[in-house]
Amino acid sequence: MQTVRADDGTIYLLLKRSSDASRVRDPATGEERYVANDRLERVEGESPLETAARAVPDPVRRLLTAVHDDRGLGLLLELDRRGPIAARDLMGAYDLCESDVLGLLTEFRAAGLVEPADVAGEPGYDATPRAREALDPLR
Repeated sequence: MQTVRADDGTIYLLLKRSSDASRVRDPATGEERYVANDRLERVEGESPLETAARAVPDPVRRLLTAVHDDRGLGLLLELDRRGPIAARDLMGAYDLCESDVLGLLTEFRAAGLVEPADVAGEPGYDATPRAREALDPLR
């Protein structure tokens, strides 16, 4: 399997190539169709598995790659439900040391799932709209 791009910019998974046309699948919809070979080009640098993952909405993919265990998922859920929460309160309310909290929050910030927030004059964190969108269907 390969990742290909049609001349209209649509990304597909190449399922089978024949002399004139190729059978492709839209990773987001699962729809299969034939497209003329001269309308397709190979996408370099993206594996077919990465392309297949496009069936999952971007916020959910970010959540899946950033959250490694129940502790991290719980922290993100708490920020979504209770946020914004002061950084000091995060360490006092949960069984996490400062380095654990900072490690999780750093990963979540890099994934665009949390953002810094001011909580009554103290530094804190809150879930982003992207995190809320990803968590909504999981509840």
